[in-house]
Amino acid sequence: MKFKVFLLLSVILLSACRKQPVTIERLLNEMTSRESLAQFPDPGFTLKQFSSYDRATQHPGDPSWFANWDRSMFIRTDTVNGREEYVMFDAEGPGAIVRFWMTFAGEDSGKGILRIYFDNQEQPAVEGKAFDVLSGNLLVGEPLAASVSDSTNYENRGHNLYFPLPYATRCKVTYESSNIKDPGAKTGGEAVYYNIGYRTYLPDTRVISFSPEELAKAATTIEKTQQRLATRDRGLDLLNLDTIRIAGIIDRGDSLVQTLTGNKAIRMIKIKIDPSINPQKLRSTILEMIFDGERTVWCPLGDFFGTGYQLRYSNTWYSSVDPDGTLCVFWVMPFKNSAEIKIHNRDESATGIDHMEILTAPWKWNKKSMHFGASWHQLTHLNTGEMKNNEGKGGPFDINYVELTGKGVYAGDALTLFNTVYAWWGEGDEKIYVDGEAFPSSIGTGTEDYYGYAWCRPEKFANHPFIAQPDGSGNFWPGYTVNLRYRALDGIPFTSSLKFDMEMWHWTRATINFAPVTFWYALPGIQTNQAPDTEGAKAAVALKRSDIISPWVKSGKIEGENMIFLNATAGNFRYQNSVENGWSENMQIFWTNARPADKLTLLFYAPSDTVVNAFANFTLARDYGSFKISLNGKPVSPAINLHNAVLTTQLFPLGKVRLEKGANQLEIEVAGKSPDGEKAFLGLDYLTFN
Repeated sequence: MKFKVFLLLSVILLSACRKQPVTIERLLNEMTSRESLAQFPDPGFTLKQFSSYDRATQHPGDPSWFANWDRSMFIRTDTVNGREEYVMFDAEGPGAIVRFWMTFAGEDSGKGILRIYFDNQEQPAVEGKAFDVLSGNLLVGEPLAASVSDSTNYENRGHNLYFPLPYATRCKVTYESSNIKDPGAKTGGEAVYYNIGYRTYLPDTRVISFSPEELAKAATTIEKTQQRLATRDRGLDLLNLDTIRIAGIIDRGDSLVQTLTGNKAIRMIKIKIDPSINPQKLRSTILEMIFDGERTVWCPLGDFFGTGYQLRYSNTWYSSVDPDGTLCVFWVMPFKNSAEIKIHNRDESATGIDHMEILTAPWKWNKKSMHFGASWHQLTHLNTGEMKNNEGKGGPFDINYVELTGKGVYAGDALTLFNTVYAWWGEGDEKIYVDGEAFPSSIGTGTEDYYGYAWCRPEKFANHPFIAQPDGSGNFWPGYTVNLRYRALDGIPFTSSLKFDMEMWHWTRATINFAPVTFWYALPGIQTNQAPDTEGAKAAVALKRSDIISPWVKSGKIEGENMIFLNATAGNFRYQNSVENGWSENMQIFWTNARPADKLTLLFYAPSDTVVNAFANFTLARDYGSFKISLNGKPVSPAINLHNAVLTTQLFPLGKVRLEKGANQLEIEVAGKSPDGEKAFLGLDYLTFN
């Protein structure tokens, strides 16, 4: 009898909870509740996205699958009171917009009027310049409305609105601008890029739509939310916490293990390491977590905390990294009976954990409770595609971040990579398939857009609660990049499966190391396609370009793009790619806008001391000048004239040269400008020796 009464009361309480309407305040409270992600959503919803992705993207396997005119693509054009409004978003409710990102290009861009209509009303409830709505103060302040990075010109930032906009029956978002000429902005004019993530609730869910009155009513909650997000309120002082502290030296091949028992949830993991730690150790030290007998976390230590294999400051809602070597995560990680935390040392020498602190609190496990998971792998020395044009008819491909089979919520991801070219490494769109979809319900406009910034900008940002670029030095140049995106209201529920792909779309050929980690919650029984990538974790990390691109002479040849760029007194340097110009490996060294007496210095390595005949394959073209060549400080040939009416290549003899074992320095000096201009261009394909 007592059980029946308890069951009846539970049903009544659950019913009352379900009858509580979804409001601005309820959504904001959910956003700042880390516990919410750890329980399967109730009321249930789907998470999808409207975006300006190229509408030519239709069928996997077709060349158009990688179409890349991801701008100024709209659903339709509505005429309202004599004005043209481009419809970006139109969804039936009950639902809520939970993440809104935009950026723009072109003269006077971003100055058009953004309008948001609710429940088929003729007048918009939100109306203003796009910048004012998304990253200004028209609706709310920071960090709910923010642009990144603060160091980037405002117009070149990603503009992010995380303030939720609920609607009962329908929501429509439009943009009005006289600068838009045509879909895709292919003939010029304003280019509009957007991603709008939204929830659609179960049909019987009651939602109170956004309105100015509801906005005013929620003022106190908005202020509290913004303060909590801005200060990263961890909420730990309100919990009945148990603390476990451990430390130790982990010998090669050994592990540090801590077992937890009871019905609890981990609320914080803090690890203190030596701030001067060898980067290889951050990658080769593995964190494994087993909840109630199921391993759901296997990830290199640095990647798990959002810093990759080099310490980079960040401070988000779910993680923080300090330069002093303190790493923290604040994901809520429930378990019904037990949890094991293991730190494995897969490095060649011992690894020290100066201090590790685990905080746990009681947790009432129920049928909605989920285990936390993280999957990691690296694509080592990944060769990116070579685009022949901007319509996607080249060599792009999709990289799988993760596939999950079971029931859960996708909670975010991070990406650590090392780039080897003087160009943007990414460009591709995220494609997220939920519960067996044939076409992704979330498809975006570019990797940097997915991570909240824009235009491949390298400037760091690390103080937004949900997005970060702790390091962007590898965005335009050879170097290291870390991108983070964590989810709250934009977590993606799935009932049977989730697949996350990211396009690798590139107009040049690059060799990069590319390591994504995904974060998710799932009911017991989840399966992931990403098995522990031990080899990827043990692979040598890249700290400089030559760690990936070998600068050594092999079989009597060194490609220009394999040489190390040391210095240019003026002009612009990069490794240029073309599939049509006949260059060896489709690439050459490209030095532009140099003037007479300017010098370019390159480095390569030879296996032994030897005297050989040297030859250089140069490009000839209209803008190219004449140049003097020296090797290890000694002139090797008269000035070489590379000016020609049409683009071609030619092998020039450089005479006998002495190669030194180890480093050899090649210096190229501008002897004369192009007859067709005031400056000189140079293209070096390769050197050969015999």
